[in-house]
Amino acid sequence: METELGHFLRTRRARLQPEDVGMVSYGARRVPGLRREELAQLAGVSMTYYTRLEQGHSQQASDEILLAIARALRLDDDEAAHLRNLARPANHPRPKAEEPEPAREGTRRLVSAMSGVAAIAMDRRSDVLAWNSTAHRLLAGHYDEHSPCSVETRPNLTRMLFLDPHTRELYADWELEAERSVASLRLVAGRHPDDRYLAELIGELSMKSSEFAQLWSGHSVLNCSFGTKLFQHPEVGRLELGFEVVQFPDGSAHRLLMYTAPTGTPSAAAFELLERSTTPKPS
Repeated sequence: METELGHFLRTRRARLQPEDVGMVSYGARRVPGLRREELAQLAGVSMTYYTRLEQGHSQQASDEILLAIARALRLDDDEAAHLRNLARPANHPRPKAEEPEPAREGTRRLVSAMSGVAAIAMDRRSDVLAWNSTAHRLLAGHYDEHSPCSVETRPNLTRMLFLDPHTRELYADWELEAERSVASLRLVAGRHPDDRYLAELIGELSMKSSEFAQLWSGHSVLNCSFGTKLFQHPEVGRLELGFEVVQFPDGSAHRLLMYTAPTGTPSAAAFELLERSTTPKPS
């Protein structure tokens, strides 16, 4: 049975052609991309060693060898980090799979008090632990605002993206958002292979969404911690928002996702309208 490491390396080999790396192609190719022996030659390792690594039989690869393979495959920084996580699990002790847990009370107060920003506290599986009123109205006005308070009703941003038709309509470029979401989830799964709740989420989405399954099989990885997203909001129209993701420093793997609009833009005016609509009116 193919390992996660083997699948990752095979998909990375498949996207490179011999001519891409200055090699001459000989003979008919049954599968696309570089052959194992060609990749081993580029990385300066033996064919036997590389085969054992791809098959998951070697978990003591040195930094030098992994760097050579990453360079040969032209991996970016996120992909190279993912390769190290998969290749040397024994050298990276994993915390036990955590039960779903709530945000700390202080975190909930912080998120609720934030203004001028749509703020969401989430765990590593992208379960929503807390959101302020603006984030709730931006991403999930059709959900109960208090749904993050319970494990049973807690929204999951990735599940919403693939299985909730309202969320699909929210993103002006849904395909790009889907690609980034799956690539981010792949990176998390490589860091936490023993998280059964994460595995259950991946299994559920693979069964219920052919689009998720196809993207997951591509084994793309991405540390998506900032950027821009386009929304077509049902109440305020088109929004182009910047986002930032920061990690809480308490070891919980909880993260804070924040959306803001550039000052003086139509998106800023629409975002202000959205925020005002969430503010309780005085009695």
